[in-house]
Amino acid sequence: MRILLIEDDRKIAEYVTRGFSEAGHSCDVIENGHDALFHASREPYDVLVVDRMIPGLDGLSVVKAIRAAQVKVPVIFLTSIGGVDDRVEGLEAGGDDYLVKPFAFSELMARVNALGRRPPVSEQKTILRVADLEVDLVKRRVSRGGQTIDLQPREFTLLEVLMRGEGRVLTRTMLLELVWDFHFDPKTSVVETHISRLRTKIDKPFEVPLLHTIRNTGYSIHAPR
Repeated sequence: MRILLIEDDRKIAEYVTRGFSEAGHSCDVIENGHDALFHASREPYDVLVVDRMIPGLDGLSVVKAIRAAQVKVPVIFLTSIGGVDDRVEGLEAGGDDYLVKPFAFSELMARVNALGRRPPVSEQKTILRVADLEVDLVKRRVSRGGQTIDLQPREFTLLEVLMRGEGRVLTRTMLLELVWDFHFDPKTSVVETHISRLRTKIDKPFEVPLLHTIRNTGYSIHAPR
């Protein structure tokens, strides 16, 4: 991938750039918002990694401006501003993901890889299917074999996350982040409880199970193999 890193802390920029390079990606670094807006609006980047606190035009304003210009490149904020309201503000401004400093590069790389695999907005699916299980993201409806399944909002989100990662194993930590927005372990069985409820609704009434527990690893949803 070709990545644009908008970051004025040179130590962080060098660390991240080296990591991206070792992973086989190309990374350009811009230290101020005005230059970042110019390059992001004109160059074909695959992902933008944006610090909010940069000289000139702040990172939030950069993202708002490129979204107003219909630039659809995926954006992840990488910033020390980490309050709940701050994360919401970043996502509503047009960010696709939000990671708070200090951070682990492996997590940043995983999130950038995920954004790089994401299809453009115009191509994103509104209906997800795994075997005879179907999720309509627009109508918020779930059915299996033509039979409607009623899910609570959090169960629906959990199922959506699992189906978007069809065939992949999602760990408990990943689900806590993606479904509950927990960036720490709450030391509860919230994941296991919701998985159990979801399995009762989408699997137990049917002959073939689709939701699988991978022992000591996580969970996966996939068609029979």
